[in-house]
Amino acid sequence: MSETFKALVLNQDGETFTREVKSVDKSFLKHGDVTIKVDYSDLNFKDGMILKNGGRLVKEFPHIPGIDFSGTVIESESEKFKEGDEIILTGFRVGEIYYGGYSQIAKVDGNFLVKKPKDLSSKQAMMLGTAGFTSLMSAFAIKAREELLLGAKVNDVLVTGATGGVGSVAVMILNKMGYNVTAVTGKNDKNNYLESLGAKNVINRSEFDKDPRPIDKGLWDGVVDTVGGKILANAIAQTKSNGIIAVCGNANSNELNTNLLPFMLRGIKIWGMDSAGASIKRREFVWQAATDLIDFDLLEKSVQVLSLEELIETYPKILKGEISGRVLIDLNK
Repeated sequence: MSETFKALVLNQDGETFTREVKSVDKSFLKHGDVTIKVDYSDLNFKDGMILKNGGRLVKEFPHIPGIDFSGTVIESESEKFKEGDEIILTGFRVGEIYYGGYSQIAKVDGNFLVKKPKDLSSKQAMMLGTAGFTSLMSAFAIKAREELLLGAKVNDVLVTGATGGVGSVAVMILNKMGYNVTAVTGKNDKNNYLESLGAKNVINRSEFDKDPRPIDKGLWDGVVDTVGGKILANAIAQTKSNGIIAVCGNANSNELNTNLLPFMLRGIKIWGMDSAGASIKRREFVWQAATDLIDFDLLEKSVQVLSLEELIETYPKILKGEISGRVLIDLNK
C-alpha cells in the first residue's frame, strides 16, 4: 500500500468553504489507533450537511468527512483488532469531529469499530450504513411491543419519508418481519418502488402535513418516523393503544407540537433512535441480524455507486430530497 492515498478534504478560510479530492499521506491522519484500507463509504443526510458547509458539526479544518465506512485493518495498536480484520464503522461522531471514511485510508479509535459478520460483504454493509443500521434499530423498537413489552401483536406500521435511505430500508425490514406497512411519501412517481420493497399501501405526505387533531382514530401499532414536524404529530395522534413510535429523523422539521392525550389515554411510547451512540454489543446484534432481514439483491437495484469526485457533484441532491434509495462511494473507483 502506497504511503499516499486519495481523500476528500474540506477546508474553510473565513467565509470560503472548499471541498477537494486530493492526495495525502498517512501523516495527515491524526486520530485513533487502528488504520483501515477503506472499501466503501456512503452518503447520508448528515454527510450532505457536512459537505455543504460543515453543518455546524465540524470544528476543525482541514477535515475528512464521511460518517460511515467498511474495510480491512492494515495496522493496529488496539488489542481488539489485528491486520486483516474486516470491520464496519458507523457513528461515534466520525466524519464530524474525527476524520471519516471519504478516504482510501482511515485511522480511528478501535473502540468505534465492529467486526463485520462473515456472511455480510463490505459493500452490503455500506448499502446499509448509518441509514440501514437506524432502520434496523427502529424495526426492533417496533417489534419490542410484542416481545420486550409483552403487548399485543404488531400488525399495522407506518413509515414516513419512505423513499429516503432510512425509510426505504425500514419498509423492507418491517415487511420481512410480517407487518402490514403503509409508506408515506411526497413523491407520487415512487409508488411502484415502495410496493416493490414491501409496502402494502402508499399515502401522499399531504395527508399528514397539516395541523393534527389532539387525538385521532387509532390506525398504527407502530411508526417509524424520519421527518418530524406536523407529519410526526399526526402519526402520534393516529397511533393505537400501546403503540411504539421510533423517531429517527428530522428531514421535515425539528419541531414537534403535540399534546398529552395520546400518551395518557393510549399509553403510546416514543423511542428515540440514537444510532451514532449505540453500544458495541447492540451494534453487533443488529449487524448480525441484517442478513436475515435484508434482501440485498432487491436493495441493490436502488443503489448508485460513485467515486469521490462524483460525490462532490451529487451530494446537494440529498439535501433537496432528490435521492431515492442509497448512494455508495467506492474508494477504489
